[in-house]
Amino acid sequence: MVLCLGNIGPEYADTRHNIGFMVADYLAAKHDARFEIGRHAFVTEIKAKGKMYVLVKPTTYMNLSGKAAAHYLTSLKLEKEQLLVVTDDLALPYAKLRLKGKGSAGGHNGLKSIQEIIGSDEYARLRFGVDANFPKGRQVDYVLDPFSADERIDLPLHIEKAADAVLAFGALGIERAMNVVNVK
Repeated sequence: MVLCLGNIGPEYADTRHNIGFMVADYLAAKHDARFEIGRHAFVTEIKAKGKMYVLVKPTTYMNLSGKAAAHYLTSLKLEKEQLLVVTDDLALPYAKLRLKGKGSAGGHNGLKSIQEIIGSDEYARLRFGVDANFPKGRQVDYVLDPFSADERIDLPLHIEKAADAVLAFGALGIERAMNVVNVK
C-alpha cells in the first residue's frame, strides 16, 4: 500500500504539501488507473513489475492522514512493513529523495497522525525534499504555496523519479530499494 499524502481541494492541488498526491496521480496515469472514492481516501490499484500496488490519497486532510492509513492497513489485511508513505520534507533540498524503513515524524503533521493512529513509526516513508526556503514563522504558508516557477521546470522529472522509487520499494523491498534511491 502506498499512502500518498496531501490535501484535497483545488486550492492545494499544486502545493509543496501535495507532492504525495502528485506522485500518486503520475503513477495512476502511467498505468491507466482511475481513483475512486473510498473510506477516508481516493483509492486505485496498479500492477507494475509483477507487483500489485494500492495507491491511497487520504481525503482527511494532512493532519488526519492516520485515519486512512489505519483503515486500509486493516481492510487490506496488510502489515506495517507493507506500507510506504510518500510525503514532502522541509529538511531535504528541493527534489532530493530519501527512502527510510522507519523514523520519527520530524515535525510533519501527516506523519504524526499516522504514527499516533497506527501506534508505530515502523513503516517506510519516501520523503521528497521541498527545501526550507521561507522566513521564520512562515513554514505553513511555504508548504501550502505552489512550487516556484524555477522548481516547476523540472518537477515532472522529479515526480517520475519518486514514482520509480515507489515501484522499487514494492519490487525490491525496503533495504534494496534504499540502496537504489538514496544514492548521492
